[in-house]
Amino acid sequence: MRWLLLLLVSVMAACTSHPPIRTEANVDIPRFMGAWHVHGHIPFLIDGEAYKQTETYQFEAPNIVRTTFQFNDGGPSGPLKTYTPTGYIDLDSGGGVWGMQFLWPIKAEYRIVYVDSDYSETIIGRSARDLVWIMSRKPTMSDDDYARLLGMAKAEGYDVSEVRRVPTAD
Repeated sequence: MRWLLLLLVSVMAACTSHPPIRTEANVDIPRFMGAWHVHGHIPFLIDGEAYKQTETYQFEAPNIVRTTFQFNDGGPSGPLKTYTPTGYIDLDSGGGVWGMQFLWPIKAEYRIVYVDSDYSETIIGRSARDLVWIMSRKPTMSDDDYARLLGMAKAEGYDVSEVRRVPTAD
């Protein structure tokens, strides 16, 4: 019950007034599918002590994305946690706006704020600036690349002091 209440509060936070957030206008959805490694995020209820965090997407026409979210909880050798939310792509958005559903009937806002031209780095965010994920296709990310992407999140209005760098190795 506590988890549901916190999820509802988070979704309600998206209703607060913020300037528009940048969203990719034309996402090549098949190229976006596959595994992404999370390198930084604003912790949510379930991933505050996450290590080796990954998110994997599998497209199902016309607009459904089967998602597998996994991480080691509490440490690099901690128990593996797996969640399987469903993404729903807003087809009118050019692929940059999704609803992510962990619990029916609530769909949390999910925006592809940035994806590079070779689909190797991405930033996922929300208009409320309460959650953000910095991800890449590789399990490690250089400090320079991380700082560049963190700077992009800051330029979109995120308080980057809240972003936790996700440990990726033992």
